[in-house]
Amino acid sequence: MGLRSGSARGRGKETPEKANARKRLGAVRRAQQITTYGVGSMVAIGDQSFLVSSLDSWRVWGDPEIHEPRLESRLRVDGFRLPPAANPPSGDGVRVRRFPTQYSCQGCGALKRYRDFNGAKGEGICGSCDRAVTPSRFILACSNGHLDEFPYWEWVHRRTDPTGGRDGEKHRLKLITTGRTASLRSIVIECGCGKKASMEGAFGGRAMKDLGITCPGGQPWLGTQTKVTGCTEIPRALQRGSSAAWFPTVRSSLSIPPWHQALMQLVIREKKMLLGEDAEWIERVARKKEWLDKYSVEEVLRAVRTLDSAAAELQPDPETPPALEASDVLREEEYRQLLIGAEETPENEHFVCVPPMSSQDDPRFPGIDRTMLVKRLREVRALQYFSRVDTPLPTDPKRRRAPLHHGAVNWLPAIEVIGEGVFLRLDPDRLTAWEAKTGPDSPAQRVAHLREQHTAVLKSRGVTGTAAESPVTARLVLLHTLAHALINEWSLDCGYPAASLRERLYVSDEMAGMLLYTASSDSAGSLGGVIAQGTPKKLAASLRAALDRVSWCSADPLCMESDAGGVDSLNLAACHACVLLPETSCEMNNTFLDRGLLVGTGATPGYFAAPTL
Repeated sequence: MGLRSGSARGRGKETPEKANARKRLGAVRRAQQITTYGVGSMVAIGDQSFLVSSLDSWRVWGDPEIHEPRLESRLRVDGFRLPPAANPPSGDGVRVRRFPTQYSCQGCGALKRYRDFNGAKGEGICGSCDRAVTPSRFILACSNGHLDEFPYWEWVHRRTDPTGGRDGEKHRLKLITTGRTASLRSIVIECGCGKKASMEGAFGGRAMKDLGITCPGGQPWLGTQTKVTGCTEIPRALQRGSSAAWFPTVRSSLSIPPWHQALMQLVIREKKMLLGEDAEWIERVARKKEWLDKYSVEEVLRAVRTLDSAAAELQPDPETPPALEASDVLREEEYRQLLIGAEETPENEHFVCVPPMSSQDDPRFPGIDRTMLVKRLREVRALQYFSRVDTPLPTDPKRRRAPLHHGAVNWLPAIEVIGEGVFLRLDPDRLTAWEAKTGPDSPAQRVAHLREQHTAVLKSRGVTGTAAESPVTARLVLLHTLAHALINEWSLDCGYPAASLRERLYVSDEMAGMLLYTASSDSAGSLGGVIAQGTPKKLAASLRAALDRVSWCSADPLCMESDAGGVDSLNLAACHACVLLPETSCEMNNTFLDRGLLVGTGATPGYFAAPTL
């Protein structure tokens, strides 16, 4: 993705030639535009810092479109667009804005706006001492996604009202680093009036509130003057490079029959012309597009009606967002298809799912009911919105979801990846019997603490009503922890690093499965290393090894006896030494984990701790 300076707003209509002439500042990979450097995030380019602008400022003429009808209906968009390449053949890539605008000089320590240094244009040099200037290390953000400059003036003067106003030589700010320690105490802000204050305590949760500073409601990625009035959230000071400054919410779906088949893809491209129309009109369009040379009228009508019904069925209720992504309606459809499978045919270009070849001598691992080898899959990942300060939750109120555009854009940035995986379903009878155990040490009671903590987190985020009740169950924690244990084991056995393997959970009263897969944006996908792990002998061996590995931890007994750990204390027996994974692998931010439910704790029976194992 090419990054270019300047804002598109207020410039009128630009031609591709004029747009390409604008200064190119740098580039990031297309996938990073979804996961790392998306709209509203900060990008460090050289010794300067920029903010990725909103979608309606992009100039992306002719960029490839991506279609995945189930995900389009779920997110209420007309389609997805691949982020532009580093050197786009058309358009000018992605616009960025300078943020933060406050810089400090490495020589004289002057702290002021970038444009006030009077250096040579674009060189980042202080006009007074001819030294380089660097962007402010500190920014202001709130959990509603707002972003603003750090209030250095208010921090130094601490509610005092200096005479002579803020301007003039008497009140010039400086940032001085004493170098005595590595703490914030060594960073001192000095004012020309004589007042000074170190940055110690700036990251405290109430630091800004104690100074009487309210959230300015800034949304600089939408425009420098775009602000939301009346924000009541307490603003927080963050490091400019902090991971809490930008949390993406990425939604994804697998391409499953019939959505990825050739005829359906033709219908999807012309859906605006076909949906809601009568049979006579649809036949006329199909004849004009020469579809009837290969398909019958009945097949075309069936494809249009299927797409039409899916658009209505998958529309989300804005008042009741899904409590867990693992139980969403998209996952229900995928779960059914993974159980049914799909043979390798010319029509099944993006989804091939078959049971493994087996014989009577192959071992059957107790507790695993079904195994399917997903030899080819296509996943579309789209950036829906982002948040700041707090990790996002599916049930977060709408105000916490920062927008990607002003509202005139009907598409989202997305990428498609090709890969392979193994689908596992737990034994329904064994799982039901395990969940039905009662008593103070039952699986349900062990997870009750997680439910209480999760409910408290939801309520602290402003979630109300039934949505504030935690949906966490022993089944979810069991499946999630098993997925982590297997990914760690497979990373040692199949040649893929753990960061390149991913989990996709299917959990509800009717679902109890997981898809462990690897996928890349390369059209060739992967090379069969994961598929090999799903054969009966290898799967049995890797399950035994994984369970043996998580039966102990170098942090035991503290880890196994822990009743609170991880983000927001939403883990039990789980730590970095046993089951935690890289962020790219886990879809739940390394929460809702407990290896005690897998192998038992001595008091609580583990799902795989039966004597038959």
